[in-house]
Amino acid sequence: MTKKQKTLEIIRRLKEAYPDADCTLDYEEAWKLLVSVRLAAQCTDERVNKVVPALYEKFPDVDALAEAPVEEIEEIVKPCGLGKSKARDISACMKMLRDEYGSKVPDDFDALLKLPGVGRKSANLIMGDVFGKPAIVTDTHCIRLVNRMGLVDGIKEPKKVEMELWKLVPPEEGSDFCHRLVWHGREVCTARTKPYCDRCCLADICPKVGV
Repeated sequence: MTKKQKTLEIIRRLKEAYPDADCTLDYEEAWKLLVSVRLAAQCTDERVNKVVPALYEKFPDVDALAEAPVEEIEEIVKPCGLGKSKARDISACMKMLRDEYGSKVPDDFDALLKLPGVGRKSANLIMGDVFGKPAIVTDTHCIRLVNRMGLVDGIKEPKKVEMELWKLVPPEEGSDFCHRLVWHGREVCTARTKPYCDRCCLADICPKVGV
């Protein structure tokens, strides 16, 4: 089985196992996902989902958040860790959205990368989840699992993993595939304990079974 064939089979099986897998960050508008994904750095999505309602209650739109004192943003988001830098990035990002994009999130990957605090992972998440465009989100779950599955060989740098996966994953499958890797990584192929290979739908094609 080639890597391409194996990738397609993994995608098929994960679809069956997690048919409704989607982004685990709560949001209703694109700018809110931008905020949440910045807060999620070195923080759980669960904690972010608990913190952001208070932020949006006080600052309900892009313009309000752009005008907000950084110190007030920091006070609300500090439970997510790295409060000072995250508040600074969120403030600068909202200002740029207001001043250069009419308070709208751009649907262009390169434009997204110019926003403060937005890297490739965040930009891909926005492209896939908000705009329905091809995207591969190489978060920690994705990087760990595709290495375990043998789709990439010992590559840990997010951009390099992303580039390798673009060669293997059909563009229309990328976003959902990465979401399913998150779910699978949390429920079965865990990082903190030995993975539950005995109940993994990929056990017969995974080279790291039992490791």
